[in-house]
Amino acid sequence: RIGTSRAVIVTPSAYGTANAVTLDAIAQFGLDHARGVAVVTPGISDAELRQMADGGIRGIRFTLFDPTTAVTGFDMVEPLAKRVNELGWHVQLHLSGDQIAEQEALLMRIVSPIVFDHMGRLPQPQGLRHPAFAIVRRLIDRGKTWVKLSSIYQDTQVGPPTYADQTDVARAYLAAAPERMVWGSDWPHPTERENKPDDALLFDLTAEWAPDASLRQRLLVDNPAELYGFPR
Repeated sequence: RIGTSRAVIVTPSAYGTANAVTLDAIAQFGLDHARGVAVVTPGISDAELRQMADGGIRGIRFTLFDPTTAVTGFDMVEPLAKRVNELGWHVQLHLSGDQIAEQEALLMRIVSPIVFDHMGRLPQPQGLRHPAFAIVRRLIDRGKTWVKLSSIYQDTQVGPPTYADQTDVARAYLAAAPERMVWGSDWPHPTERENKPDDALLFDLTAEWAPDASLRQRLLVDNPAELYGFPR
């Protein structure tokens, strides 16, 4: 519907560490068209990680936003980041803005590239004034941190169709490091049980965030090709 030709499939929270569904989806799309992000725990073997790499996995995700449903913990982030860094993978973090502020010391120690999920979940109306934004900016300036511009509906107080309070956040990240921002659809919007967001409307917002065509090319094509290892 929105015209994308490549996809990055992220193992959803409901599947825990059952990454077979993600690997199967990548295989159905084919490696020319898909990559994946898995969820793992320290018990995984190096051989299993290599098999995942062959199957198109390029990162691991820690969904720690809600500790009551998390299958991973903060204590797993640093040791697993060291292991996947050797594969050239990144660590994707879904944290609240408050958690980013609380875990600043840990975040600064992570050796692998970091991808902050959902724009760092900066709560509104604080937005860019929240301490988490300054921490993410410092990490960005170190050269290995990316931000996924996605799921803007979770933290907005304005809502559709403009999500105007989130526009400032997206533009600030794009200004900070246009070469390390990627867009995410967050389809099929598992957090929204009713009134699912309009995917075309969400996609069209990229024109508001990045009015320049060359910047949109980076956001939607060039940057994800580098991060996930797609052919240029």
